[in-house]
Amino acid sequence: MSHRLSRVCVFCGSSNGFRPRFREAAAEFGALLAAERIGLVYGGGGTGLMGAVADAVLQQGGEVIGVIPEALVAREVAHRALQDLRVVPSMHERKALMADLSDGFVALPGAFGTLDEFCEIITWAQLGIHNKPCGLWNVDQFWDPLLAMFAHSEHEGFLKPAHRQMVLAEDDPRRLLQRLKNHTATVEDKWRDLR
Repeated sequence: MSHRLSRVCVFCGSSNGFRPRFREAAAEFGALLAAERIGLVYGGGGTGLMGAVADAVLQQGGEVIGVIPEALVAREVAHRALQDLRVVPSMHERKALMADLSDGFVALPGAFGTLDEFCEIITWAQLGIHNKPCGLWNVDQFWDPLLAMFAHSEHEGFLKPAHRQMVLAEDDPRRLLQRLKNHTATVEDKWRDLR
C-alpha cells in the first residue's frame, strides 16, 4: 500500500558545504520532486542547499512552500522568489507548521539546524505523534556518522530496532522517494520492556 505523498518537507543546510556535489544533489532532489509532482515544504531560505532545492522546484513549475521565522526574514535570508512564504513568530512554530503541511520528511546534508529538525521529527514519529516517513539522502556517505550513532544507540539499549528502522536512509534519491511512498507506520511502543 502506498503512502500519500503530496508534499515532502526537506531539511538541509543554509550553506553549500565545501563539495560542489552537495549543491548539485539539492538541485537534483528539487527537480525530482517537481518531476514526481510532489510539492516542497522547507525552511524558506534563499541561500545554500535550501536555496538550491527551492530554485530547482520553482524552475520546473512545482509547488514550493517556505516557512520562516520573523527573525530570519529580518536578516534578509528569506527566498524572495517564493509565492508562498509563510512567516511565523518562532522556530518552534516553524517546525510545527512544516510538519503539518508535509506528508513525509527528507534530510539532505546540513549541520545543527538540519539535525535538530530531523531528530525532532523522527522523535515525533517514535512517540506516535505522527506516522509520516522520515528519510535521509546519504549523499556521498554524508550521514554515515549519524547512522553509526543510531546503531550505537541501539547497541547500548537506548533505541529499539524497530525505531532505528524508521530512519529510511538511501544513497539514491529515487529509491529514497519510493521508500517514502511505500512507508507503513511503526507501531512499536517506545516504553514497552523498559527496565
